[in-house]
Amino acid sequence: MGLHQNKKLLHCNHMQSGNLTGVSEFLLLGFSEDPELQPLIFGVFLSMYLITVFGNLLIILAVSSDSHLHTPMYFLLANLSFVDICFTSTTVPKMLWNIQTQSKVITFAGCITQMYFFILFTGLDMFLLTVMAYDRFMAICHPLHYMVIMNPWFCGLLVLVCWVLSVLDSLLHTSMVLRLSFCTEVELSHFFCELIQVIKRSCSDTFLNNMVIYFTGMLLAVGPFIGILYSYCKIVSSILGISSAQGKYKAFSTCASHLSVVSLFYCTSLGVYLSSAAPQSSHLGASASVMYTVVTPMLNPFIYSLRNKDIKRALKRFFGKESIKRPTVLGLKKYT
Repeated sequence: MGLHQNKKLLHCNHMQSGNLTGVSEFLLLGFSEDPELQPLIFGVFLSMYLITVFGNLLIILAVSSDSHLHTPMYFLLANLSFVDICFTSTTVPKMLWNIQTQSKVITFAGCITQMYFFILFTGLDMFLLTVMAYDRFMAICHPLHYMVIMNPWFCGLLVLVCWVLSVLDSLLHTSMVLRLSFCTEVELSHFFCELIQVIKRSCSDTFLNNMVIYFTGMLLAVGPFIGILYSYCKIVSSILGISSAQGKYKAFSTCASHLSVVSLFYCTSLGVYLSSAAPQSSHLGASASVMYTVVTPMLNPFIYSLRNKDIKRALKRFFGKESIKRPTVLGLKKYT
């Protein structure tokens, strides 16, 4: 670690005086510098962004417009959809703007702001997925106490805690970056200001920053993942205890969508971590990041709506294509 830092400091010392402070901008190199590929990249990401926004907005509209979906599970799903819209909007619009204007520049203030909101919404995604796993645990393993425990006040409190933890985590990381110094012409092999990429370009000692990343990662990323695993171990155990095959299917169907989203989010995040740790990764990390920053939020509405009859019914009712029928939101009494 010390040798690496000394090399960075020696490199910076060869720069002109005053280059260590007051860097005003970064260069986002994106996926490719080939001008012929830029229209294709622009079209693909614009399409994915619009699908993400409209898909998640439909989920929010369906849940908010249908009183039968005013349940803990769908309340958390609507919050997840809102966070996914914000999550994607943190990075993609700036990338599209840079392609359109043929500029790779992002100001230092813009970079720090983008980094803050990216960390914030990444944390919210993880925490909300954990709370949703707890909701499924309570619904399937403790159905008689479910509506008593998962009341509106408690659900709102859980979401508030998610926001508070995410804000504090994001403030911690961005404030740690603000103490660093950077050389001029800071280039990032990414399409947004990713925390680790920015820290790697610093001319300061980043040991403390890396320790904070590892510590908070273990606490706020691995911790929720362990909670999700525990919840689903209990859920699987409860489902296996159901006598009828139909009851097992109905019980599993209430959490299959969430399990798919959790698997997609954590598997793609792990892929990004491994690619960033690989030497000479260059644009590999940026390409891998697309999976959980763009693709996962885009797929979530499809995962939650394609096999969810209640969401489909609510959307049809919203657009005036179906008469009002009361759906069986959880169907717990049929298989408990």
